[in-house]
Amino acid sequence: MEERRENEEAYMVNIDELVSQMTLEQKAALCTGASAWTSTPVERLGIPEMVVADGPHGVRRQPDVHEMGAKSLPATAFPTYSCVAATWDVDLTCAMGEVLAEECIALNVDVLLGPGVNMKRSPLNGRNFEYFSEDPFLSGEMAAAIINGIQSKGVGASLKHYAANNQEFQRFSINVEVNERTLREIYLTAFEKAVKQAKPWTVMCSYNKVNGTFASENTRLLTEILKKEWGFEGLVVSDWGAVRDRVAALKGGLDWEMPGPQENRVKAVVEAVRSGTLAEAQLNESVRRILRIVFMARQTPKTGTFDADTHHALAQKIAAEGMVLLKNNGILPLVEPEHIAVIGRAAKEPHFQGGGSSHINPTRVAVPFTELKARAGNAEVTYAEGYPVDNTFSQGLIDGAVTLAISADVAVLYIALPAFKESEGYDRQDMDLTRQQIALIQAVGAVQPNTVVVLNNGAPVAMAAWIGSCAAVLEAYMMGQGGGAAIADVLFGRVNPSGKLAETFPIKLTDTPASINWPGEAGRVRYGEGLFIGYRYYDAKEMPVQFPFGYGLSYTSFAYSNARTSARTFKDIDGLTVSVDITNTGTRAGKEIVQVYVHDQQSSLVRPYKELKGFAKIELQPGETRTVSIPLNFRAFAFYHPEYGQWVTEDGKFDVLIGASSTDIRHSLEVTLQSTLKLPCVLDKESTMNEWMADPRGKFVLGPIYEQIEKQTHRVFGGQDHNGTREDHGDDLGMGNIMNMMSDMPLVSVLTFQKNMLTMPPEEIVDSLLRQAHSLIL
Repeated sequence: MEERRENEEAYMVNIDELVSQMTLEQKAALCTGASAWTSTPVERLGIPEMVVADGPHGVRRQPDVHEMGAKSLPATAFPTYSCVAATWDVDLTCAMGEVLAEECIALNVDVLLGPGVNMKRSPLNGRNFEYFSEDPFLSGEMAAAIINGIQSKGVGASLKHYAANNQEFQRFSINVEVNERTLREIYLTAFEKAVKQAKPWTVMCSYNKVNGTFASENTRLLTEILKKEWGFEGLVVSDWGAVRDRVAALKGGLDWEMPGPQENRVKAVVEAVRSGTLAEAQLNESVRRILRIVFMARQTPKTGTFDADTHHALAQKIAAEGMVLLKNNGILPLVEPEHIAVIGRAAKEPHFQGGGSSHINPTRVAVPFTELKARAGNAEVTYAEGYPVDNTFSQGLIDGAVTLAISADVAVLYIALPAFKESEGYDRQDMDLTRQQIALIQAVGAVQPNTVVVLNNGAPVAMAAWIGSCAAVLEAYMMGQGGGAAIADVLFGRVNPSGKLAETFPIKLTDTPASINWPGEAGRVRYGEGLFIGYRYYDAKEMPVQFPFGYGLSYTSFAYSNARTSARTFKDIDGLTVSVDITNTGTRAGKEIVQVYVHDQQSSLVRPYKELKGFAKIELQPGETRTVSIPLNFRAFAFYHPEYGQWVTEDGKFDVLIGASSTDIRHSLEVTLQSTLKLPCVLDKESTMNEWMADPRGKFVLGPIYEQIEKQTHRVFGGQDHNGTREDHGDDLGMGNIMNMMSDMPLVSVLTFQKNMLTMPPEEIVDSLLRQAHSLIL
């Protein structure tokens, strides 16, 4: 309440007074859009409209707010988030957010609809190009950075799509079945980080159901977790068309339905309040949240123009930083070639963004062929189309490319995954390039050993069929309007590649963790892989991949030395700092991304082998050494425990892993954590004997009985009965195995087999022990 009053004073509006002056009809209307892109104004009370526009990597401002599919006003098309994430550069990402806000201000946009932080559960998701990573920590850090950049200029961001929207197949209705721990650790963590670290003005709900309830009506997600637990103070907006029941959505915590107008929705809300099925106090809360954002937006005048040249240069820089050099036998950087054969229609028709709601009308586009030729000096640069625009196969185009490649010093193939394979609205059916593109790479590589493949795609592609045919592979992603120039800079060494993968590139589709639960059936999809998506899965399976998470080559090399932690034993609330010295051991200036993973040596619940918990990107001159220090907090060592309903730490040893990628670990440091948590007792009638002994209170009250059980078991199964006569029961199993078996049985079941030594029924004993354990204070 205090913060809300401070905000109201800042824009000289008393929100509560405004709400009290509004009619019921005005309140209901405010909670639904006035058009496709605006909120409902109330002129009588001086409540202005608020304008929103699609993002997330550019401003898609419609000239007419009542239109949804018209050509948008010119704006800078930045690289999509798959490329931005590969920069691992939060400062650069924040700068991108600032520039996006400047364009919003010039184009009269109050809230930009982005970023998207959904996890890359499968490479087949057609919208993966809009999302950051398979890792929630990296996604959350990058999302917080861009939100902070946008909102630093007085423009709002909209964090989306909340939650578990990880496929396009049946995205309007699919029921996502996911357990609580997986939801918390994998699919909500990035949202949580962004909400707490950046305080976005709005959060957009997703279309799908989560465990049986539409996200737009999901009280658990929208109210209990987002608003109450995380302290979100902004408004919750629907994805466009995501609301099925307006009254149920308001009850669930969805404040603003889009698009509008929706006269029937407004009437439904009015009738629900009048009939008593919707409390007006609940409607008022949504009205307050909307008004707060409307008036915050009003504080930034939306006028002026933006510097298109400067913004284009930033888009080019981000593209260059996000490109990942996947393979290089030494052919790159190119050094004074005499003849370059440029092959592939993407060289002249750049594939720099994805299809759907994020499609930007760019201010200009750098054409890869033109930019390459401009940097090639006196070299002859020739061109062959290589592959058609559609999915047909043309041997003639391949033959022409081969003829050209034979006569050149180097062949550069620009290979773009076509829009008919990858876009918002539908998922990919496979991970492959087109049949023509694969055959083209193989044919050119067979006659030209200096073949370089440049990829434009939003998500991993299978490479096993053709990667042996080329000397180098540069992953350029959907590179934004400046990407054509960035590619040329990397190829000629003007920019030293420094991007690293924010997602694993598997060898084949059947290797991927979600493959047997994709895309679902009968209206539901089960997240059966649980916590184990991306590198977490490949670690657990010890499975080889094409390129691992965090991987990327450079034109220089880096050495890691003097790794240390600020403490060897530490309390969870204190955290610790990891430091390592990085030296550029090559001959070129370059940037390295240092990654810190945490491995729990022993835990009560299954955990992934390692998880990313920190990173830093630094630039070094040849021979230069710098110390990188990365803090690790409570959450770096915690996991979500569904029985306790909270994040928990446990006493024990952890390995802090410092690496250049998820598989290139340079140093491992053992530390010991001391948990400060005082957890409640969660034992119940079905708790196993192991669970009793793992709980401090349970162990205290059960301990004496446990000793008796152990002695009795030893007499019966381990050697002699109570008369001293040797018995044969269980000799083959062994005493240890018998106790292990019993330890995984509910305590009441164990006692049932010990009834000869009991003075009361097993159920009564367990009830008594539970009362003692739950009341005990340790």
